[in-house]
Amino acid sequence: MAAPKSSLSAADLAHIDGQLAATDRLLEQNYPGDDGSRQPVHTVYVPADRFTPSLAADWGAQAIATAEAHGGLETLGRLLGQDAGLAEAVAGRVQAKLRTEPIEDLRLDFEDGFGDRGDDAEDATAVAAASAVAQAAAAGSAPPFIGIRFKCFEAPTRARGLRTLDLFVSGLAAAGELPEGLVLTLPKVTTVAQVQAMDYAVSRLEDVHGLPAGRLRFEVQVETPQLILGPEGTSPVAQLPHAVPGRISGLHYGTYDYSASLQISAECQSMEHPVADFAKEVMQLAVAGTGIRLSDGSTNIIPVGDNVENAWQLHGRLVRRSLERGYYQGWDLHPAQLPSRFAATYAFYREGLPAAAARLRNYVERTEGGVMDEPATARALAAFVLRGVQCGAVGAEEVQALAGVGLPQLTALAHPRLATTSNS
Repeated sequence: MAAPKSSLSAADLAHIDGQLAATDRLLEQNYPGDDGSRQPVHTVYVPADRFTPSLAADWGAQAIATAEAHGGLETLGRLLGQDAGLAEAVAGRVQAKLRTEPIEDLRLDFEDGFGDRGDDAEDATAVAAASAVAQAAAAGSAPPFIGIRFKCFEAPTRARGLRTLDLFVSGLAAAGELPEGLVLTLPKVTTVAQVQAMDYAVSRLEDVHGLPAGRLRFEVQVETPQLILGPEGTSPVAQLPHAVPGRISGLHYGTYDYSASLQISAECQSMEHPVADFAKEVMQLAVAGTGIRLSDGSTNIIPVGDNVENAWQLHGRLVRRSLERGYYQGWDLHPAQLPSRFAATYAFYREGLPAAAARLRNYVERTEGGVMDEPATARALAAFVLRGVQCGAVGAEEVQALAGVGLPQLTALAHPRLATTSNS
């Protein structure tokens, strides 16, 4: 059989490649996709001076005590709408989580949670915090992800925020290797220029301390309307990934600052207010494909006193709502929020596991089923299951039994670009 004859010449194809060279570079550099690493399900914020190496274990013990005082974790599961079988399966895993890793991501707060205590007090706390974090990391008692939130880069607090950042990072560097899960949080961002200034600051710290370029990544807190819609009618938040490529690790929504900036009355401020949903949808679009993670905010309705069960129901519903909308992380402010955080999160993954695993098996084995999934959907299914494994909601052995894939294959399905890169 004669080879089919095409009409476009090699020169034509080269011309098209030339036309799209800039697009190819943009997609390669600015839209690398998720890096496949674990994303924590929450971030806990505590005033910086309250951190001790035992804080995570202390919070876990307090969370278990609160759950036991209100009927146990299975009772909590039923309170959140889980049937008996699901509540039992979730409770055992949550119990283990609260004993072994009650906090996945911890932020020592030098901003709203610390306030203005004068330079001497904040200097001393920043130095002490670096020492305590280094000790906790060396002893293995630190959460997998840990760092600080310093004061914002607006004029009145800029120098103070930069000094705290400097003292903390410099203290960690002097103590030895930086914690692998080190996270830095820049709050109350209003302009792209502030993020570029942060990029410069951490680049200089890398130079001074002999750190690899790009080692100090940071989160941006989205809690001002100016970052969603700028003065020119554009969206500054959408420019951030491209203004400092590879430097931003996450965008965190700030529930109460953002709502207050839009004159939402205090009693109506919430993670599920329409203004919150709009901002978070813009954030989601802004970082799609860039590898930057998203985090929802917090609820200030705390499960204490006579309000424990109502607060748990609210928190559990909000956690579930965020997960369903593609926000896989949120903030927790109190030990009593940990049971509802993990109970709602684990139920989300365990409820979705059977159907997701069956569809994955059909996709991998090329078996016809009721749903014909395309590669993009298969990636989403695998990513969903992988997140469940990473946070402890489901076991790798369960995935193997239901989907017929081990953890390496699951990871490759969720992040095929990484698999291709590692094999090349």
